[in-house]
Amino acid sequence: MRWLLALFCLCVTSVSQAAFTETIIRKPAPAAQTPSPSQQAMQPLIDKVLVIKSERRLQLISRGEPLKTYRISLGKQPKGAKEREGDKKTPEGLYWLDWRKQSDRFNLAMHINYPNISDAARATRAGVNAGSMIMIHGTPINDEYPEWYFHTLDWTDGCIAMRNRDMQEVWDLVRDGTLIEIRP
Repeated sequence: MRWLLALFCLCVTSVSQAAFTETIIRKPAPAAQTPSPSQQAMQPLIDKVLVIKSERRLQLISRGEPLKTYRISLGKQPKGAKEREGDKKTPEGLYWLDWRKQSDRFNLAMHINYPNISDAARATRAGVNAGSMIMIHGTPINDEYPEWYFHTLDWTDGCIAMRNRDMQEVWDLVRDGTLIEIRP
């Protein structure tokens, strides 16, 4: 019965997202989460984030070598590249992590600059809106549905979701302006 309620809530949430506007105020991370210069020198430089959708895996890459690997969840329609707004697919291609925010709904979130030029051109040719606001984010903090509930599901509207503790690590290690490659 709970899974029916969860499915209903996810459907209502996806439909209701078009009914409100979220104001994003870009600001740097709080000082408590910003590493000191000496800590930054000790941290490895992450020069690429690699997402392999078929394996539900996100890797942090430094100088061509994977340093950390995380389990991820994808959009509700995980196969194929995102084609238009509302298709529940996660994009595929090369993008940039261009800004971040603390989210009331999904803990920490890092924005992926989807659509890129080829995504926008494909959507224009098809006469559809490509969509936007694709993010890497944490999971909802909810007493009814704990974090483990979301961990093995593809439940987002096209974003890449991670456990909150994993998202905190990515938040701390990956700088804005980092390349992200999303493979099928």
